[in-house]
Amino acid sequence: MRIRAEELSKTYDRKHRALDSLSIDINMNGIFSVIGRNGAGKTTFVRIMSTELLPTSGRGYINEMDVVDQADAVRQDIAVVPQEARPLPWLTPLQTVSSYLMWRGYSYREANEKGKDALRELGLEGKENEKSRKLSGGQKRKLMAATVISSEAHIVFLDEPTTGLDYLSRKELWQLLSRMKKDRLIILTTHYLEEAEILGDQIMILDHGKLVDLGTIDNLRNKVKLPYVLKVNAENFKLEDDEVQIHPVSEKETFVYGSASKIYGLIPYLVTNKMKFTVEEASLSNIFEQYLGSGEDDENEEEDR
Repeated sequence: MRIRAEELSKTYDRKHRALDSLSIDINMNGIFSVIGRNGAGKTTFVRIMSTELLPTSGRGYINEMDVVDQADAVRQDIAVVPQEARPLPWLTPLQTVSSYLMWRGYSYREANEKGKDALRELGLEGKENEKSRKLSGGQKRKLMAATVISSEAHIVFLDEPTTGLDYLSRKELWQLLSRMKKDRLIILTTHYLEEAEILGDQIMILDHGKLVDLGTIDNLRNKVKLPYVLKVNAENFKLEDDEVQIHPVSEKETFVYGSASKIYGLIPYLVTNKMKFTVEEASLSNIFEQYLGSGEDDENEEEDR
């Protein structure tokens, strides 16, 4: 499965550039995680590539079909859960999923069977005949995910699908997406960096509409200057070294970011002073901060509206 963007740009109100000459070429089955701060361009990217929004300039392609000139054909090949998607309150979960599938061309019987299977996989089988207005916020998010999961679309767009889910429900959806990805390309936007790292076979980082970097978690880790984290459990730990970054977490815990040689070079000192410590590879959160800093999110969230 393939998605491709060539110099893709989107400008709102002639001034705010939500996407800025984005060029990528992803050809794989699996999960493609898209991360960035608020206003980075994640939702705009999804809306353009899923034929919901026209680009200002540039081109987007789904399996070699132009998302503007061949939008109808593209829609046959994709399924989408937008960030703002909500089920109709007067329909039951089973009616919601089965009506979506019938709209995609399935028979009534096939749509019902597939709908029941999808709801069962997401733990909603006991709710399939209740009105959607009675569902919790998390259950409604699960229901919207069930609509695209039940389809046989080759490329699936999920724009922050786990927002509002508790941790256990998120893990259930993670497991389902991991099973789905063998035969599809899933484009997943998320604010949860742990989620992007766990699920993403490839990860794209956006900032102010521009591509910051793209690759596997190992690719990204190898590109940053400080790919290792030393976690020291000792009171008021101090270290003077310009080649590492010191991040006190509390009086009893300190994170030290550095290269492999520098971090492992500190171990004899820690052992001699009987300090407890662990060494880990940098997480996506650590990598994200090294790329973008730890500043506040951009307040302009026009793309999400």
